[in-house]
Amino acid sequence: MSGSSHPHVTAPHGGNPVIRVIGWLSQLSGIVAALLILAAVAITCQMIFIRFVLNGSTIWQTEGVTYMMIAATMLGLPYVQYLRGHVNVDLLPLMLPIGLRKLLAFFVLLLTIAITGAMLWYGYHFWHEAWDWGETSNTPWNPKLWVPYLALPVGFGLYALQLAADFFAMLLKIEDPFGLGAEATLADIAERAD
Repeated sequence: MSGSSHPHVTAPHGGNPVIRVIGWLSQLSGIVAALLILAAVAITCQMIFIRFVLNGSTIWQTEGVTYMMIAATMLGLPYVQYLRGHVNVDLLPLMLPIGLRKLLAFFVLLLTIAITGAMLWYGYHFWHEAWDWGETSNTPWNPKLWVPYLALPVGFGLYALQLAADFFAMLLKIEDPFGLGAEATLADIAERAD
């Protein structure tokens, strides 16, 4: 869960080795996503140079960049969750007493894990079908589609893992619901804004 009042907060692990390893995997996933974006930018520049300077044709660049950007998005999910960077509106949690705030936080995490689990399930089947059938893209480059499709189950799997770590961190009282302390209220936030 993210807290907008704490702009550079990462997922706390409280010394728990399992939560720490999951956080490390999320960070590694973020590094891979960033490298994919850099590679996509470099390939786009190379494509522009070939097309407009050398007046040549390109075969694989557009398709490759598209696959890289989709993979970067999927692999970036756990890292953004680790950084508490997903959109969060604190109005309702701040209006609730701490007990209801905890219930809402657990409900939101469980619902998010369920939806991510469904995406993981269907992403895995989508990938496995492409791998099993040897599907290709039917373009001049014609890559095997299981390679780019692998980002779906891996990205959603790591995202579900980070969400589960967040759930257990809250359950073990390592992290406050929504990243808000028990004393945080709307009045406290309004006072800090003045």
